[in-house]
Amino acid sequence: MKAAFYQEKGQFKIGEGKLIKPGPGEARLEVAYCGVCGTDVHIYHGVMDQRVGPPQTVGHEASAVVAEVGEGVKNVSVGDRVAVRPLKFGAPHVFDKGFAHVGKNLKFIGIDAPGAFQNSWTVPAYTLHKLPDELSLENGAFIEPLAVACHDVKIGRVEKGENCLVIGGGPIGTLIAFVLKEKGANVIVSEVNETRLAMLAGFGFDVINPAKENVLERVSELTSEKMIDCAFEVSGSQPGVQTMTDVVNVRGRIVMVAIHGGEQKTVDLFKFFWSEIELLGARLYEEDDYEEAIRIASSGVVPFETLTTKVSSLDEIQQVFEEIDNNPAGMKYLIDCQN
Repeated sequence: MKAAFYQEKGQFKIGEGKLIKPGPGEARLEVAYCGVCGTDVHIYHGVMDQRVGPPQTVGHEASAVVAEVGEGVKNVSVGDRVAVRPLKFGAPHVFDKGFAHVGKNLKFIGIDAPGAFQNSWTVPAYTLHKLPDELSLENGAFIEPLAVACHDVKIGRVEKGENCLVIGGGPIGTLIAFVLKEKGANVIVSEVNETRLAMLAGFGFDVINPAKENVLERVSELTSEKMIDCAFEVSGSQPGVQTMTDVVNVRGRIVMVAIHGGEQKTVDLFKFFWSEIELLGARLYEEDDYEEAIRIASSGVVPFETLTTKVSSLDEIQQVFEEIDNNPAGMKYLIDCQN
C-alpha cells in the first residue's frame, strides 16, 4: 500500500503505508482524491513539525469509497462514496459548552493523526458523509473546504439581500463568495492577484483590487453608501484587518476566517465602540455544515472544474507542493490517491 510521508521542511517521500483493519465504529476507505489545504502547505514549510511529528501522512480534504466497516457501523456500507469530516472528538470539557468541533480535546485527523495522502485510510465512521450520485469523487474532495465556507457564512448570520465583502479571493474566500451568492447576498471580493480577480469577475462577482483602488470609495459606490453588513477577513494580512473595520456599517459583523498567528495585527477598537461592530471567530465546521456543503455542491452552483488548478498522482506530491509555492494564482490542487 502506497502512502506519502511528510519527512521534514520541504520534503515529501512516497513509501509503504500500513493497511489498518477497521475496529468497532471505524471504516476503512479507499481514498479517491485529497485536496491540498493551506494548512498542508504550512506543514510543508516546516512550521508545524512539533504538532505533526514527522514522518507523518497528512491531508484531510478527502473523498473516498468505503472498503470495509467495523463492528457496529450503521451509517455507511461498503461501496458508499463519502466525504470525510476529519475531526476526532476527545472527552467533553466544561469549557467547550458542548461545541466539540472546537473543544479542548479535539484532534484534527490529517494533522494530529495520519491523514488522507495514501491509498487506504481508516477513520471513525461518524466522520463520513455520503455523497450523492450526481457529485463526482473529484468534486467531492471540495466538500471539506466548502463546509468551512458554509460554517463561516452561518457564523456571520448572513441574510438575503445583505451586502458582504470577502477580503481575500483564494480558495476559501472564493468558496465563501459562492455560498454567500447561494444565500442571496450581494457579494464583493477584494483581492490583489490579477489572475484571481479576472476569474472572480468572470464568475459574476464585483471585485476590488486594493493595491490599485480605494476600497472604501469603491464599496461605497457599489452599495449606494450603505457599506457592508458582514465582512469576511480571509487574507490574514494587516491591510485586510484594517479594511474589515473600515467597511462595515452600524452593527455590522466581521467574521474572522484567516488564522492570524505569529506577528500580531493592529485592530482599530474605537470603531467597534463607535458603530457597535460585532467580531465573530469561525473555526472548522459542524455536522450540519457538511450536509449544507453537499447540498450546495450537488446543486451545480460552484464551478469546481474551473477552481481545480491541477490533478496529480500521489507519486507527484513533492512536485505539487513545489508548484504551489511558485504559483500564487493557483486555486485548488487535487491529489489522485489511487495513482
